[in-house]
Amino acid sequence: MIILVIVGMIAVLCLAPMVMVLMTSFATERDITMHGYTFWPREWSMEAYNRLLNPVSRVPGSYWISIRATVIGTFFAVLMSYGAGYALACPQCRYRNGIALYFFITMIFSAGLVPWYMINRLLGLRDNIWALIIPSLMFSPFNMYLVRNFLRGIPESLRESGLMDGAGDARIAFQIYLPLALPVLATVTLFYAIAYWNNYFNAVMLVDDVNLYPLQMLLFNIQSELQMITNMMAGMSITPPKESFKMATSIITIGPIVLVYPLLQRYFIKGMVVGAVKG
Repeated sequence: MIILVIVGMIAVLCLAPMVMVLMTSFATERDITMHGYTFWPREWSMEAYNRLLNPVSRVPGSYWISIRATVIGTFFAVLMSYGAGYALACPQCRYRNGIALYFFITMIFSAGLVPWYMINRLLGLRDNIWALIIPSLMFSPFNMYLVRNFLRGIPESLRESGLMDGAGDARIAFQIYLPLALPVLATVTLFYAIAYWNNYFNAVMLVDDVNLYPLQMLLFNIQSELQMITNMMAGMSITPPKESFKMATSIITIGPIVLVYPLLQRYFIKGMVVGAVKG
């Protein structure tokens, strides 16, 4: 009983900031200025959400762009991480230690921004949806190492049994190993999904068309415009919803991640622990 009470208190403490952000997003700018952030605003307003979700707003379109980039990019990034991790986990893979070292070097050294930009331009990754996906598609070596270490913990006898039955590496990887690797795959899926969802750097560097802006980039631009309007209207009685707008954007942007995490939670901790210590 004591443990349940302690866990419940911790859960309430973790949930309290989220509730405060949600309630503040419905407060007027004057209420926030006079009374600060509260769990129950004295003056209620939907102005922040009206600015974000009005009929002429580009937010719904940017939301769809972000969802497409996140889903497509995460799928292929996880597939590449799993394929590389499986290959490096097989004892029969020649030079696997050298290849693993090559991946490790990329975690420490980078070619720089200019070569990255030039390669993307040569590939035609400019003002299209693929400019938000492909530059971030090359899998993270850290996630690949998690997958490799997890697969090393699977008994080699399973692979040998598959080879004896005439199965090739592709069939072994996707029909035998894949169901067992769901915990670590759920972990790296969450990592990739968060990275894609929060990524606005690709849009800054490679996208000029506002209709292709992902959600993070569009909200950043709107917030900058709101700040400019606030500065121009300093001293006037009308105050744009700057602070409530920030809270509203927080609620809108975290929605998909909050919905996805409970689906992957039961695999997440197991995948992190096993993938980090085995091998």
